[in-house]
Order: sequence, then structure tokens, then C-alpha cells
Amino acid sequence: MTADVVPLIMGLLIFISSFISLKVGLSVAIIEVLLGVIAGAFGLKAEPWMIYIGSFGGIVLTFLAGTEIDIDSIKEKLKESFLIGIFSFFISFSGIFLYVYYIANWSYNASLIAGLAVSSTSIAVVYSVLVETKMLKPEIGKILMSATFITNVIGALGLSVLFVKPTMYSFIFIMISIIVIFFASKYSHIIFHNPVLRNKVIEPEIKYIFLILLVFVFFAELSGMYAILPAFILGLFMSKYFSKKSETIILMNRLRTVAYAFITPIFFISGGLKVSLPLLLSCIGIFIILFILKLTTKFTGVFFLSKKYIGVESMYFTLLMSTGLTFDLIVSLFGLNSGFINQSQYSLLVGVAIASAIIPTFIAQKWFFPGAEEDLLI
Repeated sequence: MTADVVPLIMGLLIFISSFISLKVGLSVAIIEVLLGVIAGAFGLKAEPWMIYIGSFGGIVLTFLAGTEIDIDSIKEKLKESFLIGIFSFFISFSGIFLYVYYIANWSYNASLIAGLAVSSTSIAVVYSVLVETKMLKPEIGKILMSATFITNVIGALGLSVLFVKPTMYSFIFIMISIIVIFFASKYSHIIFHNPVLRNKVIEPEIKYIFLILLVFVFFAELSGMYAILPAFILGLFMSKYFSKKSETIILMNRLRTVAYAFITPIFFISGGLKVSLPLLLSCIGIFIILFILKLTTKFTGVFFLSKKYIGVESMYFTLLMSTGLTFDLIVSLFGLNSGFINQSQYSLLVGVAIASAIIPTFIAQKWFFPGAEEDLLI
């Protein structure tokens, strides 16, 4: 009998990343991605259970991000969030597509995949950073989450329109998502406010949330679509349960604890493991160009609008809007599995995603962090 050493290594990486994060003062998500890249360079491979739990971790983060957005604040800042989200996506998409298609000589479909992947902003990274730096409650955090959501909605719609062929299962997934979101947002108080279920060690409320998200994952896989959008919308509609009553605020804190202790670290570490450093180094020139293009096009699309609507914190806002990871990985994997991009192009796009998750966040936290007042702690 041979023991599997991979779970032990994963546990060690998750544990070490927390200490490094506390020591250097950076988001633990960045450290987990970096350790994943390093572990991958030494031969660690993502096993099927890691891939599934990691994917689920991205869905959980997306749901949590949705619960942090106040619908009233979206209505108040709809113009700002909408404009920033649109320009964030389309300027970046156009710049990346034109470069890889006309200069790098990628195929048309591969160029579309590159444009969709690189132009996204990672909800998971942005949410993780805002939670850890106590910036979710200030206005900048609310607008940032809303703009990130709009950017990714446009990307998800673009992927569906350009590549996903509608089937009966697509219709089933959409209808199931609508039905689940409607009933969960309307009747979840039966679970959350039930004194029989409250504060039990078996955590029935958290299991209820996970069950709903797993329903999305199942029907999304069945249809060839993605559970990110319905998970975020579900969180958005259920935010009313997590902002008013003390017992549901406690529930949210417990849910974060469960997610950040094991599920989401696997998502970030697995993302790092997907990078093939030899393939990435073989096309280092285009990697640097794509990374610089992402930063410059995001700066063009975000900075000036954020300067107008946010003010002195616009550079911090722009840098976090330049992060990538979640949707980048989804689009790149779709392109690889569908034959639109090859393994080298996949490693290149994932490498750019991981670099954009680390470098802009590092710069934002070290030199442009606006700080959070003590009374805004969550």
C-alpha cells in the first residue's frame, strides 16, 4: 500500500502560506498562488480531487463576494460601476485581441480566447484582498466589487455568445438557476432564522448554502456553461440575510472560516500548479508583452474614470481592477479543451493571469493602500 503524499504537501502549503502572509503583510491568496507555482516547478501535479475542490472554492468565493454587495449601493453607484466595468473589459479585450491576432499571429478563435481571458478581473482575488485588508465596507470596496462583477458578466456573456452553442441543457441550467435563486432569496429565512438549527456544531446553514452551490455546479457542467454568474447573483440576492441580523452575521463569519481554512486555498494553489514554467519561459517575450498590455489597457479603461468618481484612491482601485485569475483560468481551460489554443498558449495565458493576480495586488497593498478606519473592521 502506497500513501498519497499530495494531500500532506497541500496541507503544508496551506499552513505555511498563512504564516508568510502574516509576516510580509500581503494577501494570503497571493502567497498561495506563488507557492502553487513553486510546487508545480518541483513536480507537484493537481489531482482530480484538488481540481474539483479548487473549482468549487472559486464558486464559494464568488458567492461570498456577492453577499458583500449592498443592492442599494449598486443602485446609488450604478453609473460609476457600469461605466468602469464596461471600459475595463472592452479596452483591454480590444488591445489584447488586436495584438495576438495581428502581431503574434494567433488564430482568430485563439485571439478571442486570449482577449476574453486577459481582459477579466478576478472576483476571487479582489474579494480576498478586500476582506483581508478590511476594505469591503468603505465606498471604494463596494464600487470595486460592483465594477468587477460587471466586467466578469460581460466576459461570461461574451464567452457564451462567441463559443457556447445553446442546447437543451443550457436552457435547463438557466431555468434551474433562476428557480433556485428565486426560492433561495425568498425562503432561506426558514433555514437561517430557525432557532432549532441556529448555532449547531453540525452547521446545517453552511451545508444548505453548499448544497445550492453544488446544484449550480452540477447543471453548469451538464450544460457546458459556468456556475460563476448564478453563484454571484445568488449571493447578491441573499445579501439581505447577512447584513441585518446578528445571527446571520455570525453565520457569514463561520462560512468565511470554513472557506478560507481549506476550500479556497486549494483554488489558489491549484491555479499556481497549472503553470508550466518551461513552456512559459519558452515564450517569455510574448508573456511580458501580454502582461504589460493587460496593465496598460486596464489603466486606460479604469484609471481616468476612477479618478473622476473615486479621487485619490484611484490608483489602488485601478491596480485591483487589473488582477486576474478566476475567469482567466475558466476561459483558458475552455480554449484548451475545445482545441482553440494549444498547451503553450494555455500556459502563457494562465501565467499572465497569475502574474496579474500577484504583481498589481502587491503594488496596490505596498504603495497605494488607502487604509481602513478601525470602526470599519468587519
